[in-house]
Amino acid sequence: MKRLLLALALLLAPAAAARAAEPLVADLSKHLVAITTGFAGTDVLLFGAIEEVDGGKTGDVVVVVRGPNKTETLRRKDRAMGIWINSGIAKVDNAPSFYQVASTRPLDQLASPAILGRHQIGLDHLDLDIRVKDGGADQAQYRQALLRLNQKKGLYGDRALDIGMLSQRLFRTDVHFPANVPVGVYMVEVYLMVDGQVISAQTTPLVVSKIGIGADVYDFAHHQAAIYGIIAIALAAFAGWLAAVVFKKA
Repeated sequence: MKRLLLALALLLAPAAAARAAEPLVADLSKHLVAITTGFAGTDVLLFGAIEEVDGGKTGDVVVVVRGPNKTETLRRKDRAMGIWINSGIAKVDNAPSFYQVASTRPLDQLASPAILGRHQIGLDHLDLDIRVKDGGADQAQYRQALLRLNQKKGLYGDRALDIGMLSQRLFRTDVHFPANVPVGVYMVEVYLMVDGQVISAQTTPLVVSKIGIGADVYDFAHHQAAIYGIIAIALAAFAGWLAAVVFKKA
């Protein structure tokens, strides 16, 4: 038994030492955002520590929270003869369903646009594949429309959140997930930047999932859409008949 414990210690020691030597360590207060019937949004705390690097520098911390990618369809409407009609369309295949950034300093003070673009840090640096079928608008206009719509829904942050430094090494920030947050596996990326370069990075998954009776109804509606529609129509018809009976007696 002692020999087994000694062997395990020898195997784990290099991994522990490598972990301790990393200049960036971060974690979340919870790794599951559970959406129940009364879900009204929640905050998730991200916290961590950074170590000094060469020259005694501690650097800056940037956090990027991305929801699962999805295809977005955008339509441009024009007014013609007193009515609004669709005059153009664009599709975005790789739009994050949720996007929020936090940093210790403004992004433009941390790194060059090339570095920020390489890691897709900041809304201006998101790599969006936009396919436009519109003679009156271009990709830039549809891009701004996509960002504006998701910001209005609370799914895209309109500015970088502040990361609080509790000391020269400890940091924390709160990420808010609104009531309409999409379900799926999110990626929380934490970067340590020194002199405009990313010297360390860590990615942690976060699951947003419906639970309880709300999850059962959601799954049934998506996997048995036809039956769900029939039941919804039947319930609506029954409710109408019941209301008519009640008011007739009254």
